Amino acid sequence: MGSNEEKRNLETIPVGSLGIIALESCKDMGAKIDEYLVKWRAERENEHKESLAFSGYMRPSYLLKTKIPRFGSGEAKGLILESVRGSDLYLLVDVCNYSLTYSLCGQENHMSPDDHFQDLKRIIAAVGGKARRITVIMPFLYESRQHKRTARESLDCAMALQEMVNMGVDNIITFDAHDPRVQNAIPLHGFETVQPAYQFIKGLLKNVKGLNIDSDHMMVISPDEGGMGRAIYLANVLGLDMGMFYKRRDYTQVVNGRNPIVAHEFLGSSVEGKDVIIMDDMISSGESVLEVAANLKSRKANRIFVCSTFGLFTNGLDRFDKAFEEGIIYRVLTTNLIYQSPELLSREWYINCDMSKYIAYIIDTLNHDTSISDLLNPVERIQKIVTRYKMDEL
Repeated sequence: MGSNEEKRNLETIPVGSLGIIALESCKDMGAKIDEYLVKWRAERENEHKESLAFSGYMRPSYLLKTKIPRFGSGEAKGLILESVRGSDLYLLVDVCNYSLTYSLCGQENHMSPDDHFQDLKRIIAAVGGKARRITVIMPFLYESRQHKRTARESLDCAMALQEMVNMGVDNIITFDAHDPRVQNAIPLHGFETVQPAYQFIKGLLKNVKGLNIDSDHMMVISPDEGGMGRAIYLANVLGLDMGMFYKRRDYTQVVNGRNPIVAHEFLGSSVEGKDVIIMDDMISSGESVLEVAANLKSRKANRIFVCSTFGLFTNGLDRFDKAFEEGIIYRVLTTNLIYQSPELLSREWYINCDMSKYIAYIIDTLNHDTSISDLLNPVERIQKIVTRYKMDEL
């Protein structure tokens, strides 16, 4: 975003005094978001200096102090160390931050998504209903991969959403939900799933020279049928063709609880000589996205860019290092919405897409009860940055 768009023009009265609670899992992101808000509001404040409705509008920080101490047994409690009465609260949590540990009967325990979700509930409980409004910003939606029932199985994501709403959460903001239909579990409450499409394009254009963004030189690929919507959106906004893979499975046998994949079948026009953007919502082990990349290479694709909102890299980075050395992938772009290991950040093939400014815009706008539709559909911003790239202004 250019500096002309740096500060949103928010004239309305804030819903309540702004408070941000960044749980330990989201501390770095919280600090960055806070920096933006402090800066914007200091510049905006002079317009509203005397107004009572804007008291506490400009503060040195909007982050509230909280603690979640643990007992020796591993049990815990949530503490909020300052007043939240009447506040408009935004809680940030990263359920994928496995780098955090706690002591359990003298042993070191790494925090799982379950631990993080439990901590979030502890903080909501500590608020004790005193806040004006509670918005949970949970970039990776807890249990979002357990979104539908095919056998006698639990519906964990739906249960988690209902649990939050029953505790008094008004809005839930997530990014690139595995299946946005999970919001059917809470039809009367706010649920936004935000696409980081603009940040991917920005990351790509700022870090890669010599891209020809037209249908003769570039294509967007969805690695499976689930991610079609994402790829279609990007292809339409950039004026490119798209293709997709589907997994051919052997339904006669079950391995590790699922039908094994026999092959990745490709549907779409020729990728020969074209740069390819593979759009996905998450890289878990990375196995399937690397198979797709190898398949595209065998079809003579040029450079391959993998864009994925969440880079979990559950089996480490070796496979990606190897694929990079072999020229199968050129760059991998993921966001800082979840924990990134120092090893990942140091990789030559990795491009980090920072989402903190975007989240700061969302929080600032919602605190003023102003529409965020223009933030959720970044067509104009994408087209503007592509134009600047073509004119060599980036």
